[in-house]
Amino acid sequence: MANYVRFARKDGSVGAGLLEGERIAAITEPFWEAAERTGETIEASAVRLLPPCEPRNIVCVGLNYSSHLQGRAAPNPPTLFFKPLSSIAGPGDAIVLPAGAGRVDPEGEIVIVIGKRVSKAAREEAQAAVFGYTCGNDVSAREWQRADGQWWRAKGSDTFGVFGPSIVTGLAHDTIELTTRVNGELAQHAMSGELILDIPEIVRFVSAVMTLEPGDIIYSGTPGEPKALKPGDVVEIEVAGAGVLRNTVAE
Repeated sequence: MANYVRFARKDGSVGAGLLEGERIAAITEPFWEAAERTGETIEASAVRLLPPCEPRNIVCVGLNYSSHLQGRAAPNPPTLFFKPLSSIAGPGDAIVLPAGAGRVDPEGEIVIVIGKRVSKAAREEAQAAVFGYTCGNDVSAREWQRADGQWWRAKGSDTFGVFGPSIVTGLAHDTIELTTRVNGELAQHAMSGELILDIPEIVRFVSAVMTLEPGDIIYSGTPGEPKALKPGDVVEIEVAGAGVLRNTVAE
């Protein structure tokens, strides 16, 4: 198991590294091809962590836990949608509530990070294309989600595509633990084995119609029914092994 991060130094330069305790060993990019150590070691406290990869595509699976369906039938075909790159936010960034959005909820999710180009994959090829996993928050404006024909602003507003802090490798796809806390109180909890469409099937299904490239990410779905956010709230999404994604909510 290894933890990959991207970071900004105080001089503004950006690097990638292996997070090893409280220190980061700098490595070359793209790290899914060859993570060669450069010899530079940095205190994690001396840099700002960024989203751990730069995706070309952000794909999301909706309604993928029975606990989130609240008694409704699972969608067939599965519900998938995109987030724009402009929605990306990382560890420590503010989640900004748009004016007029009404209720906005956090959605803690296991995010799949692609490490190999994959198209029209069989299930085994799909799983082999997964580089690792990170924490994600599919922030969602519920009133816009219900009112609009598409979810473009409900889930695509600036700062609504939060992920990080690290990409963890070596996890079994069906035993990953996900926890969401708001102001320290438990809001969501699930295991990846509870996913309706499991992780290899998600990648297979997506790759059947679109080519996924290294660094692309897929939000796998959220469990339960989280409570609405308000300014000042602190949201923590934890994927066991990948760390804690912590963000404060702002107007």
